[in-house]
Amino acid sequence: MYDPARANPLNGNPLLTRSDLQKALLDLFQPLLPYFSEGGARVRLSAAGAIFDHAASDLEGFARPLWGIVPFAAGGGDFPHWDLYRRGLANGTDPDHPEYWGDVTDRNQRLVELAAIGFALAMVPEHLWDPLDAGAKERVARYLLAARERDYVDNNWKFFRVLVDLGLERIGIAFDRAKTVAYLDELEAFDIGDGWYRDGPVKRVDHYIPFAMHFYGLIYAVLAKGDEARCERIRDRAKRFAPDIRHWYGPDGASLAFGRSQTYRFAAGGFWAALAFADLDALSWSEIKGYYLRHIRYWSQLPIADRDGVLSVGYGYPNLLMSESYNSAGSPYWALKFFLALALPEDHPFWQAEEMPAPTFAEAVSLEKPGMVAMHTSGNIVVLASGQEHDKMRGSHEKYSKFAYSTRYGFNIEANDRHFEAASFDNMLGLSDDGVHFRMRETLEEALIADDSLYSRWKPWADVTVETWLIPANPWHLRVHRISTPRPLQTMEGGFAIARADFNKDRAEVAPDRAIWFGQSDTSAIVDLSAQPIRKGHAQLAIANTNLVHAKTLVPQLRGTIPIGVTTLTSAICALQMEAGVAFLDTVPTAPDLAALETLFRQSGRRVAAFDL
Repeated sequence: MYDPARANPLNGNPLLTRSDLQKALLDLFQPLLPYFSEGGARVRLSAAGAIFDHAASDLEGFARPLWGIVPFAAGGGDFPHWDLYRRGLANGTDPDHPEYWGDVTDRNQRLVELAAIGFALAMVPEHLWDPLDAGAKERVARYLLAARERDYVDNNWKFFRVLVDLGLERIGIAFDRAKTVAYLDELEAFDIGDGWYRDGPVKRVDHYIPFAMHFYGLIYAVLAKGDEARCERIRDRAKRFAPDIRHWYGPDGASLAFGRSQTYRFAAGGFWAALAFADLDALSWSEIKGYYLRHIRYWSQLPIADRDGVLSVGYGYPNLLMSESYNSAGSPYWALKFFLALALPEDHPFWQAEEMPAPTFAEAVSLEKPGMVAMHTSGNIVVLASGQEHDKMRGSHEKYSKFAYSTRYGFNIEANDRHFEAASFDNMLGLSDDGVHFRMRETLEEALIADDSLYSRWKPWADVTVETWLIPANPWHLRVHRISTPRPLQTMEGGFAIARADFNKDRAEVAPDRAIWFGQSDTSAIVDLSAQPIRKGHAQLAIANTNLVHAKTLVPQLRGTIPIGVTTLTSAICALQMEAGVAFLDTVPTAPDLAALETLFRQSGRRVAAFDL
């Protein structure tokens, strides 16, 4: 029988100390050993594919574990398989070997994975480089030099050339540093203020800011020589960023489920490790250590691996629906970036600090740059989101454009865009003009923030305009939608998706103006506050395997049809753990004054920095 506890190499580890994490790193790596090719260069974990070729996927499986192995070894850990990695590196870069990784072209996945090799050469050349014979060294250097001449995607990828260059510099290989400087300048140009970056020219801010832009930047700030002014700027941005990004981490250690690449899981904790690696006490060491260790303990309790202990593609459980087209079976091992702090000695202040619980905030916290408002509720952090631009990846609307995201409840991805009645629309407004197909908030025309409230204007169809206001009312939040349409539209709006129990043990309460799901551990509610209610409550059973955290979920919804013209829909939404009681259901806030909201945004609304190119 499948045992969720056994399907996680972290399970049973207390994850309290440096030695606990050293063991965790080795336990995560061990299941990969049977999948290394004979020549050591390739690790193929599944027959599933990605948008790139299988050779690049195999390189991904080989290289990504290095993000954890390298700091483990740099910190004095005994990694017993360096001979395997040396053999793989020599063979993978040899065009005459059957396990050759293949030539590197512009904007190619190999450019991503070679960054881990550059990091290894920069940090522990005595393990990976020095023992190679002269011929192997020449082939490795030639391969890396050819790769760094290619064009990289115009986003965090540009750090990958920088990391390769740090490795080449450490092993004494000459290269054109002007290209390094050019990419560093372009990366710094993504700065949008207050320590926040944008991941390239797109209107998007997500977990790539902490676990990529800041993570790689702080590695550079530690390892680079002769670039003190830039390194100080990088450090200063991280110091200003930390007080904001902590609002993306719940009191149980869970990070905010938001945006793409969620299958990297505890890579999200890599930012806290990078602060320690850079000796940057942006918060107290006790607070940083608390965010760091709670995060890995959260993941240790979830069935995130297959039966053999290999990390699965998915989030809280194996799930290809939520994955990206660039996720191969080796992709989840970017999670090992979490272990960067193992490079620090036991006597570093980070390891010596006493872990501190996460601070709580009674008032809503405005995160102006990404256009978000965070609310600390019992056991959870809810983040209201103005909406962001995104690529047309699978589930992109759900990953970026929901009205609210949560550290506890994750979010659902719609499994069938031609079955309106079956859709979840958790923290979304779904619209249909034929009862079959549907639209949600996607591309924005405008995104504003004013105090602790958000506004967006979006067009689900060219002739339909929706204006949305989001207002915190902890533990509730309020949504106002003003919809202008030339034809009647069917609408569905959902609250938070909570876990569904087997054998119909959950209970629903449905009324003309509300829907409430009483789950085994959580309660989720949505209440219609519209002046002229035209919606009715509905207790939705979501399609299985659509939620990131739970395989089966319950979603309270409001459903109704709006007429031609202008209609305003207002609702209050809340979800809480049962241990917090259900008294909050008696404290439903009143509808906000729309005229006052319009005045607020007219007088003090500011364009969201992540949205404003």
